[in-house]
Amino acid sequence: MGMSRMRRAEFKNEPPWWSNAKIFFELIKFEHTLFALPFAYLGMLLAEREWPSFGVFFWVTVAMAAARTAGMTLNRIVDKDTDALNPRTSKRALVTGVFSVTAAWFAMAVALAVFFFAAAMLNPLCFKLSPLAVVPLLTYHYVKRFSWLCHFALGLVLATAPLGGWMAVTGSFSWVPVPLSLGVLFWVAGFDTLYSLQDMDFDKTHGLHSIPARFGQNQALRISRRCHIATVVFLAVFGWAAGLGVVYWFGVLVVSLLLIVEHSLIADGDLSKINTVFFTVNGWIGVLLLVFTFLEVFR
Repeated sequence: MGMSRMRRAEFKNEPPWWSNAKIFFELIKFEHTLFALPFAYLGMLLAEREWPSFGVFFWVTVAMAAARTAGMTLNRIVDKDTDALNPRTSKRALVTGVFSVTAAWFAMAVALAVFFFAAAMLNPLCFKLSPLAVVPLLTYHYVKRFSWLCHFALGLVLATAPLGGWMAVTGSFSWVPVPLSLGVLFWVAGFDTLYSLQDMDFDKTHGLHSIPARFGQNQALRISRRCHIATVVFLAVFGWAAGLGVVYWFGVLVVSLLLIVEHSLIADGDLSKINTVFFTVNGWIGVLLLVFTFLEVFR
């Protein structure tokens, strides 16, 4: 009886499941799914120049959210020991033990299963290519162990979003969204280079690779600017290839101005505004491009 009462007492003291869910979503920064989703929707929208059925929209959203959840969860697992040494990341839930590694592995497995199921619900091509899609998703975390090209490896992960959205609607491959995917790749590589400036000294000390650690702060800022120039160029190529009009081009202009603002905020090497650059400015870029493209298609 005593042991039974003790177990009931322990059960009562355990945090509710929704508390653990909140910790998990905070751990993987679930809200940052917003970075990739607009580009998946762009591919989806432009594949047939109309908004797709609710079913396609729903399963694309589920697939994107599940894929990012799986990728970020593995990222936290792989980087757990390194995060413990970095003052910036030492309070993450896996490091402190607030969320267990076992639970993280389980969450990643569930997310992958959901991703494959969502791909199967879209069309046969999406399902056939889904194993290929998860390769960069599950391997980019390791690139910083041996190469400063890690920022481009992350960019490749998000670059699959426009292609995935396109194929979800058409069930076939097309070269038309490829420039948009390349634009996303260089956009992500550029802003991830800026974000990694805050870990430049830590990366050097612990043998991790990044553009700032390899080339220094000033050169990293220049490389990031060049990446974002490439982003605008590829967005322009995409607009031409897709035959888009003036409203889309205005959207590209807005994106260009936001990128200029992003770089101006840290032009002098002051990293106090890095979170504004990374989360706020970049969060708006995909959303606004989607809005202007939507207005272009339906004007």
